[in-house]
Amino acid sequence: MADWRPTADFSALGRRAQLLAAVRAWFAERGVLEVDTPLLATSPVTDPNIEAITTVAPDGDALMYLQTSPEFAMKRLLAAGSGSIYQICKAFRRGERGRRHNPEFTMLEWYRTGLSLQDLMDEVGAIVALAVGPIESHYYSYQQVFEQHCGLNPHLASLAELKACARAHLDLNFDTDDRDVWLQLLMSSVLEPSLDPNSLSFVYDFPASQAALANTRNNADGIQLASRFEAFYAGMELANGYDELRDANEMVRRIRDDHRRRADNDQVLPPIDRHLLKAMAALPECVGVAMGFDRLAMLACDVARIDEVIAFPLERA
Repeated sequence: MADWRPTADFSALGRRAQLLAAVRAWFAERGVLEVDTPLLATSPVTDPNIEAITTVAPDGDALMYLQTSPEFAMKRLLAAGSGSIYQICKAFRRGERGRRHNPEFTMLEWYRTGLSLQDLMDEVGAIVALAVGPIESHYYSYQQVFEQHCGLNPHLASLAELKACARAHLDLNFDTDDRDVWLQLLMSSVLEPSLDPNSLSFVYDFPASQAALANTRNNADGIQLASRFEAFYAGMELANGYDELRDANEMVRRIRDDHRRRADNDQVLPPIDRHLLKAMAALPECVGVAMGFDRLAMLACDVARIDEVIAFPLERA
């Protein structure tokens, strides 16, 4: 096998280029500014589920990080008065390689001022339609999908009930007392596969413990929920959207919680982005979403592997 050759056919690369042009035209029609931010960052995200790739700063005195998302830099632009913005860029995550993952991938991320989370879901639907044509969307609360497919309320179920449910559906050989591990396992292994692959499914109102940098609110029953959604189509997670947090003190509290969970798992504790903390006070009310562009291209090309829509994956870089 000639391992110098691309893994994607030129027909797929051509369709990918057409999709890039269509996405840019879509945002241009709506007056959303395309921006470009650095791939090298002094601070990565602290999410325990994401590991950044490190490198040495040009002066050789400090570590820097290949960005896992342009989120922090884009929020600094928003705080400085950019208005609605979008970016198509490379992002990097250590250890992510598989049928739908490559450590270097392309991210489509956008932030909208003056829109609601529902408006943002509508925009996600419009972007997905650029790849697959007209599409029907369905909306489910996080609680609704758990009650329908697992028979329990994820916000009220005991830890023992979550463990029992997971073990009833999956062959597992580990244990933990972290509720979110069990919730995320059930979501990815039981609930996501149950969603209609032929329609765009939005799951919203996640537990507050999974808010990341989204706002939280209390529902009618007094349960605290994260104002965020995830979008799924054809068995793939495509997008993750937030009503964006603007409270710097709350951001620090969540980062410290991430650090605690990382310490429990013997993970590296990344530094806090001080630039973003200073900018938070000026961040306007906005909603934002990150979408894996390679997965969007996979849909446009009707292929099953990310290698079929990128020229040179990890093994051929």
